Amino acid sequence: MAHHKSTIKRIRQTKVRTERNRFYRTRITNITREVRDAVESGDKEKAQAALQKADKEFQKFVSKKIIKKNTASRKVSRLAKLVNTLDA
Repeated sequence: MAHHKSTIKRIRQTKVRTERNRFYRTRITNITREVRDAVESGDKEKAQAALQKADKEFQKFVSKKIIKKNTASRKVSRLAKLVNTLDA
């Protein structure tokens, strides 16, 4: 058990950050899954709508500095490539 005030505060901050990070990690996974499920179902309109939603959410995460810009771009690019396979 921590005895110093600063250590106790650090433990509190870590708990809050861990919860916040877990929420965003789960959110990113669910957004990605929505797009993949739409592609698997073969519904092009639903897949494109899910892709637009994913892009918007990822850009929001970038603006909040939750993920880096290149990470968001990479994820959206891969999802877009997946959605474009419905055209072929």
